[in-house]
Amino acid sequence: MLKREYYLNKIRDFYHKNSLIKILCGLRRSGKSVILQQIIEEIKSSGVKDNHIIYINFESLDYADITNAKELNYYIKSLVKDKETYYVFLDEVQKVDEFEKAINSLRITNGFSIFITGSNSKMTFLELSTDLSGRYVSFRINPLSFKEVVQITDTKKENFFDLLMDIFEWGTLPQRFSFSNNDSKEIYIRDVYDSILLKDVVDRLGITDITSFNKILQYVLETETREFSATNVLDYLAKNGNKIATDTLYKYLEALCGAFIVNRVYRYDINGKAVLKTLNKFYATDLGVKKIKTNSKEINYSQAFENLIYNELVKKGYDVFIGKTSVGEIDFIASKNKDIKYIQACYDLSNEETRNREFNAFNNINDNYPRYVISVNKEDYSKNGVKHVNIFDFLMDDNF
Repeated sequence: MLKREYYLNKIRDFYHKNSLIKILCGLRRSGKSVILQQIIEEIKSSGVKDNHIIYINFESLDYADITNAKELNYYIKSLVKDKETYYVFLDEVQKVDEFEKAINSLRITNGFSIFITGSNSKMTFLELSTDLSGRYVSFRINPLSFKEVVQITDTKKENFFDLLMDIFEWGTLPQRFSFSNNDSKEIYIRDVYDSILLKDVVDRLGITDITSFNKILQYVLETETREFSATNVLDYLAKNGNKIATDTLYKYLEALCGAFIVNRVYRYDINGKAVLKTLNKFYATDLGVKKIKTNSKEINYSQAFENLIYNELVKKGYDVFIGKTSVGEIDFIASKNKDIKYIQACYDLSNEETRNREFNAFNNINDNYPRYVISVNKEDYSKNGVKHVNIFDFLMDDNF
């Protein structure tokens, strides 16, 4: 089993902080439960006894009788036999009504170190802010990174390109790598999506017009590297017999983000130094889910390439924006602490006209933050202070 060291390294400092709830959130089947198990093993290895670890997976029928905060609080406290710290792991806890109240009740006793996972917007700071404000730390768990896939597949450097093409098509949900044929991969990914749709969209978020929801998702994914236009989406739906109101559209978009299917990326005005709430873009959390929800049989390499770079920047811990300049845009502004990078994503730079367009995109930026163009090309095209980076060097470098 792959040890997801990147996430474990971020969470370790909080293992024994009883005052803070540890939240792992993200797309279903992205590996949250596996990381919980790895945390449990590390806590055990530090000397914590088995009977001081309480693990509940709310996907299991064994815990179907725990349906609300009061029942959850009672069950956990019934397992306490002494005054030592108990480590509580609640997997997919959003299935319990008002679970925040139970968690807060446990937290104030100071006898529990609590870890929870969830797969929808109930686990985001916006929804938890009332009951647990300032009392938790949150970690977004994504599907496997390229480097992690290299590790689990034992792919050699000379085969990186083939692996990249495979990821463009089938994404990086961990379990999909256990299937060898494409039909099985597709069946598995469709099952994941159906699970998200039923449990996180219909049950938790109250979306009932599944046809319109799916068509909105399809439109967003097929146009993901373009500026989002509500008018265009509404026109597209109307032409296909699914006329909806503007506020319904935005509700469905929030549901897409809330179930971690897609990610909204805002624009940042580089000259005006301000985040713009309009003309944003959306990127798929997993390219395999994108494949099964779009009509095209051919891979759009430019879109997949840009999407992959976005996901990798997020994994590396950057806050990511689309950069607006006075004459155009930069694909990504990546910000982490005081580290800011400007990045252009271009699948193939072998054409001189393409190179000029990508490198000249930085011309109207007057600051001195580093500038990069990332492509699949091995030849170094760096010039005029802009560094060209090969995609595999970027994906394999934890320190980028």
